[in-house]
Amino acid sequence: MEVAGINNQQEKTENSVSVENAASTSAGITKSLAPEPEFYGKAQKYWSEVPATVNGMLGGLGYISAIDIQGSNTFLREIRVPGNKLALDCGAGIGRVTKNLLLPRFSRVDIVEQDPAFAEKAREYCSSEGTGGSGELDEIFNVGLQKFAPTKQYDLIWSQWVLGHLTDHDLVSFFRRLRQGLAPGAYFCMKENVSSSRKTVEDKQDSSVTRPLDQYERFLKEAGFRIVRKVKQQSFPKGLFPVYMIACKPVSRD
Repeated sequence: MEVAGINNQQEKTENSVSVENAASTSAGITKSLAPEPEFYGKAQKYWSEVPATVNGMLGGLGYISAIDIQGSNTFLREIRVPGNKLALDCGAGIGRVTKNLLLPRFSRVDIVEQDPAFAEKAREYCSSEGTGGSGELDEIFNVGLQKFAPTKQYDLIWSQWVLGHLTDHDLVSFFRRLRQGLAPGAYFCMKENVSSSRKTVEDKQDSSVTRPLDQYERFLKEAGFRIVRKVKQQSFPKGLFPVYMIACKPVSRD
């Protein structure tokens, strides 16, 4: 899953929009999420009706893809990922990030994507021309992140515009499981919308939340990660939520 969207209702609370859902008009400050099965079920239904295109993945904001990838490329160059054999793309959608960011850098890339139509499209999309490298899409895990546990050792695990679809409890559990999937010296990197205030914002249309930056930082620490680098994405259009990239490593490793 991905999303770069707009939240018109949000102007009353934060004057910003989510890159994840450009059409949403039902956001508000979260007081209590829907029961867990309903929370995940609504998101799955929402994405099942989204076109398997770059524009669909980015909530109608497909034109920001190049800017997004450029920012992510700069970020990865700055942290100097130690290996280039195997990467994992979490919540990959049709493989936009896999194709344009990861395949040019890594020999093989696995993806996690729960929507079967997106996963099928990813195989086709990532094998088409224009990857700019010789990497290959390898294994596709067709499962939600709340149920995913890595069984390999990755040089990089990348997660973008998907963590808002996890409950707080499942997010921390997911972070903890990811630690077991990192090769020595490897990074887990996340790129997410963050709320401009210190409050969490709920989008009932796609069943997701936009968290404050410090909440992500707290959850990473709780799961046993230390933050190595944190950078704000630049050059996105006005009206979107701030987007941050965070690189981290398990506290017990160099």
